[in-house]
Amino acid sequence: MNLEPLLAHIDPVGEIPPVDRWHPERVGEMDLVIAADGRWLHEGAPIARPRLVRLLSTILRREDDGRHALVTPAEKQFIRVEDRPFVVVDADPDAQGTWWLTTNVGDRLALGEDHRLSLSETPAGETVPEVPVRFGLAARLGRNLYYRLVEAAECRALPGGGEELGLDSGGVWQPLGRLDDSGAA
Repeated sequence: MNLEPLLAHIDPVGEIPPVDRWHPERVGEMDLVIAADGRWLHEGAPIARPRLVRLLSTILRREDDGRHALVTPAEKQFIRVEDRPFVVVDADPDAQGTWWLTTNVGDRLALGEDHRLSLSETPAGETVPEVPVRFGLAARLGRNLYYRLVEAAECRALPGGGEELGLDSGGVWQPLGRLDDSGAA
């Protein structure tokens, strides 16, 4: 399939198609892997064109069974995702104290009630914050950004004992990690 005509008209910050409403009959599998570090690999080679990665990211969704698929009105292609499909690479607070997150594929979202940080394990067994993005998809905080947010964070006591590191954003507590007895996250 030649994507050039389509790519010429893609707005990198445009609207996301309604992939949650598309249920095509034609289903297959594609040799596409989204690595844990956010790289998109097609047949083992990195996709080097950011606009193509952005386009593909807009038609991605997570199925009820946990598998990930690229979906159009005509077909659905299952792909493999090593951890989470997106990585949060930047964050900035606005004047009201709401943190705005930017993913590696250009999504921008306000950290708040609809987009809350939660702690979960990576395939390597590390507990790292993630945030829901859309259509069952989530983004991990990139390591550099995580350390930047830790610098702005505060500690709070947990109801059952111990402390948690996090920040307020959009009127909601956003956890970055639990502190062990030594004070390390």
